[in-house]
Amino acid sequence: MTTTDKLKLLLATCKAGVSIEVNNHRNVYDTAKQALADAAEHDCPPEIEDEVRQRMIDTNTIVTIHFYPTTPIGFYEVRHYDIDAALDEALECLRSEGLL
Repeated sequence: MTTTDKLKLLLATCKAGVSIEVNNHRNVYDTAKQALADAAEHDCPPEIEDEVRQRMIDTNTIVTIHFYPTTPIGFYEVRHYDIDAALDEALECLRSEGLL
């Protein structure tokens, strides 16, 4: 499945908003390491595998997909250094909810 197909499937399945940010941390002169440390202090810190986290830091790249599968209240947030892998994780969230 292409990146475009994955994005179309995510958009078609979600009943509310989907947003994708790439390197938003750079807009405020943060590094990926700083941005991930800040995110770890939130009420619901993102669960990121150690290898993926290190690659995000090494490449200074953060792709964030924030999406609401069924209502404007409950959401998921996926972070990765690779947009294709981030879309795969987002679609896996939908599969785990029985939405795909």
